Amino acid sequence: MKKNVKKIFAMAMAALMAGAMMTGCGSSSGSDGADNTDTTAAAGSTDTEAASSEGGETASEKKVLKVGMECAYAPFNWTQTEPEAKNGDAAVPIFGTSDYAYGYDVMVAQQIADKLGWDLEIHKVDWSSIVLGMNAGDYDAIIAGMGYTAEREEAVDFTQPYYIRDNVMVVKADGSFANAATISDFTGASGTTQIGTIWEQYVPQVPDVRQLTYYETTSEVIMAVSTGAADFGVLDEPTAMSAAIANPGVKYIKFAEGEGFTVPEGQSLNVCIAVKEGDAELQEALDGALTEMGWNQDKMTELMNLAVELQPLSE
Repeated sequence: MKKNVKKIFAMAMAALMAGAMMTGCGSSSGSDGADNTDTTAAAGSTDTEAASSEGGETASEKKVLKVGMECAYAPFNWTQTEPEAKNGDAAVPIFGTSDYAYGYDVMVAQQIADKLGWDLEIHKVDWSSIVLGMNAGDYDAIIAGMGYTAEREEAVDFTQPYYIRDNVMVVKADGSFANAATISDFTGASGTTQIGTIWEQYVPQVPDVRQLTYYETTSEVIMAVSTGAADFGVLDEPTAMSAAIANPGVKYIKFAEGEGFTVPEGQSLNVCIAVKEGDAELQEALDGALTEMGWNQDKMTELMNLAVELQPLSE
């Protein structure tokens, strides 16, 4: 009887140990769920983890640059269903969805992540809550065509610019303002822009402007202009260029120096990466990557021209 008891006990212990080993093999390397991967990614993990990144870390140890953006602001960023851009370049999966993100912001973010030896993770966020999401820890940085302002710098910290842009007027291609050349030509016109952007301070610069409701997205601004609901919309030049390609019913007017907008005090034409206030380590890492990349006006222009070329043809 004792021999049987011992035999049963030994068998039970062996089963428990085997179960524990199986449990250990299925654990994730991430503690907060952010590193979960799909079946396809997991299938190739053995070879990937054996390879080293630029920083000497294995893939399972690589840091992840989590970036928030609208994914609805072409040519800076947009959503697409295909995993590749029109030129064959890889788009980036949008976290928690089956869609992909691409555009100027995504290309810059990918180059920065590659330079740092990190992985890139894109989070799709409404513009109105994009800073709140970062401060809540949903993502680490905002690379979303965000212009520098002194007011914003009170809530976030900025890197050096990764794009420098001009602001323009979007008008109906066959409308009464199609041939306007100066801001005074718009005297008494009705205008709009995207809410929560620096352009809110540009619309009132039009003499006797009839200021309309501001919209949540640039697509809505373009729609208001194309349907005649607004005489003009204020946007940045790349976005207006993108809109004119996708919507032949609109065009944009870029004013000559001294004939258009005045940059408001506390603002600039710089588009910067935002990080959580006080996150000096990440800010320095991103700035260092941009510096090592030799990021300058020529590279900005070249990459933005490519983004415009690759953008979806409809909003």
